Amino acid sequence: MLMARHKTRAAIADIASQVKPGMVEEDAVAMAKGVLAAAGLELSWHPTRVRLGENTLKPMRQPSTPGVVLGENDIFFIDIAPRFEAWEGDGGASFVVGEHAGHARCAHDAQALFHDVRGKWLRDGVSGQALYAYADEVAKRMGWELNFDLPGHRVSDFPHAAIHTGSLADFETTPSAMRWILEIHLRDPQQRFGAFFEDMLLDDTYY
Repeated sequence: MLMARHKTRAAIADIASQVKPGMVEEDAVAMAKGVLAAAGLELSWHPTRVRLGENTLKPMRQPSTPGVVLGENDIFFIDIAPRFEAWEGDGGASFVVGEHAGHARCAHDAQALFHDVRGKWLRDGVSGQALYAYADEVAKRMGWELNFDLPGHRVSDFPHAAIHTGSLADFETTPSAMRWILEIHLRDPQQRFGAFFEDMLLDDTYY
């Protein structure tokens, strides 16, 4: 699982380095798939996503608006789920191009909130339900909306749905390390853009 995570985070960084202003979202997704294939990660257990601009607002199961082009001052996020041998990777992160204070703050806050919530899990050992209630409260204080259509989930050897199908936000006990993905999707209250960050629940030594 840790090797799958390592390869996932490395692929996110590689993909992000190749996303440039003027790129159409469909081309960014094709590029991302090529990066994964070159890394030996052709198999994914959910669709490879690179969402640009206005599409960063959309829930994952909602298709992107076609033909969106990354602007000179814009935001995008990556969400990939490569399989490494029998194991599931899953990761996401947001990036900004150019100068836009709102984009930069949203991308920063999505990752910061992930670590805030992860810290609560480490300190207090609360349930998945309590983690997302806390995330919602803090997101509001930050000035963002938390999208509950991205409620976290189990990961494992493929397919994790054979072990557990429910979300982390509905999980009534304390989630175990190295078995759960915490997802944070923040949206601008004026519905102009969003930001996303996800990773495994792990202790501080992995960050």
